[in-house]
Amino acid sequence: MSTLEAALRGGAVVILLFRVAIAARDARRNPVSRYSALLNLSIAAYVVESASGFGALALLLRIPVHLVSGGMPAAFWIAVSAIFVDEFRLRWYHSLGALALMGLAWIDMSRHPMSVDVARTALSVSLLLLGIWHVLSGRAADLVEKRRRLRVWYAVVTVLYALFIIASDWLWPGGLSVSSLSLANAAGLTAVIFLFAVLGTLASTEPPLVPAPALASQPTVISRDPPAAVPATEPDAAELAALRRLLDHDKVFREPDLSIATLSQKLEIPEYRLRHLINRQLGHRNFSAFVNGYRLAEVEAALSDPTQAAVPILTIALDAGFGSIGPFNRAFKAHTGLTPSEYRRARAGGVAGAEV
Repeated sequence: MSTLEAALRGGAVVILLFRVAIAARDARRNPVSRYSALLNLSIAAYVVESASGFGALALLLRIPVHLVSGGMPAAFWIAVSAIFVDEFRLRWYHSLGALALMGLAWIDMSRHPMSVDVARTALSVSLLLLGIWHVLSGRAADLVEKRRRLRVWYAVVTVLYALFIIASDWLWPGGLSVSSLSLANAAGLTAVIFLFAVLGTLASTEPPLVPAPALASQPTVISRDPPAAVPATEPDAAELAALRRLLDHDKVFREPDLSIATLSQKLEIPEYRLRHLINRQLGHRNFSAFVNGYRLAEVEAALSDPTQAAVPILTIALDAGFGSIGPFNRAFKAHTGLTPSEYRRARAGGVAGAEV
C-alpha cells in the first residue's frame, strides 16, 4: 500500500469514526443520527476491508470488520430512508435484511458454493436500489429545498459507485482490493465519504420545523402557526392568505390529484415560492403530509357527525380527497391510532354518553 493510499484510507476512517461518535451523541435527540452512525461505521469497515493488505491480518481482526462491512447495503437502505422519508420507522424487515447480509458475509469467509455469492450480490443490489427508490420517490413532495436538490445527484453518484464496487468483485480477481486498483478505490471512497458528510450536515441543519408529536396529535391547519415558523414578510403574508382561502374556503385539498404544481398554478406563484411558504412559514417538510392533514381533519369531522353515520367510510374518504382506501386507512391509523371504523364507533359512543 502506497503512502498516499494509506493517508487517504486512514484519514477517511478517522473522519467516519468521528462522525459515528457525533451521531451516537445526538442519537437520543435526533433519531436519524443512530442510523447515520451505523452507515458511517459500515463504510469505515469497508474502507479497511478493501485495502490490499487486509487479508494478511489475523482472522479475529478480520471477522468483525468483514461482518460490519458486509451489512453496508442494509445500513445504506435504512439510513437514506430515515433521512429522506420524514415518517420513517424502523421495521422488522430492515433488521432482517441486515442480518441476512451479515449471515451471508459470515459464510463468505469459509469455503462455500457459488450460490452464496450470487445470493449476497442479489440482496446487496436489491437493498441499494430500495434505498435509491426512497431517495427519488419522494422528491416531488419534498418541501425542504436543499434536501430536494440533493436527492438526484446523491442517488446517481452513490448507486453508480456502489454497483461498480459490486461488479468489480465479479469482473476482476480480488476486485478493487488488488494493488493496481486499490489507490483509485481509496480516492473514490474519499469522494463518496465527502458526499455523506454533506448529507449529514444537511440533515443536522434542517431539523423538522414542527415537532413530530404535534403533527401526530392535531390536524394540519394553517390557521394554527407552528412555533418554529419563520415570521412572514408582507409578500409572504399575502400569499399565505391566498393559500388559506384555497384550503379553508375553496377546499382544494379534496382534489385527489392535487400537487405542488397544480396548487402553485392556482395561486399564480412559482413552485419554489409555494414550497417556501409551506416549509419555512408553516413548518412542514412534505407536501403530501401537509395536504393529508386537511383531508384527515375533514374525515374526522365527518366520522364524528351523527348525521353522517350512515355514509360509507369509503365515500367520506374519497370526498375528502383520498384516491383509494388503502392509503387512507394507513394515514388515518397513523394519525389517530385507530382504524376509521374504530374511530367512528368511539365517537358514537362518546356522543351517546354525553346525551345520557
